Amino acid sequence: MIEIWLNPACSKCRTAVGELQAAGVAYTVRRYLDDPPTTAELEDVLARLALEPWDIARTADAGRLGVTLPAKAADQRDAWVRLLAENPRLIQRPIITATDGTTVVGRDPASVARVIAAD
Repeated sequence: MIEIWLNPACSKCRTAVGELQAAGVAYTVRRYLDDPPTTAELEDVLARLALEPWDIARTADAGRLGVTLPAKAADQRDAWVRLLAENPRLIQRPIITATDGTTVVGRDPASVARVIAAD
């Protein structure tokens, strides 16, 4: 089953949900602002995405949230993961994971289609 981390106020999230529904696939919703991912869950998602934590961060929102971002450097990786876990509004959305582990940041139709095909 597909899992989608979403913010219901986000238009990209609503579009991704619409695409999942149109494809007729089963999925579960995780409202990650209400149920923030742990650092271990973020590490798992980052490994599946083959990305660094700063790659999935909404850096433009940091100032509005009063958050100081660490340097984008290997020695600051753990600080980034903790920061995302503590401030889930900084996480790009939606993040979608298929049953086989395929994971995407579903901000475009091609990414959502890829995870649907993998399920």
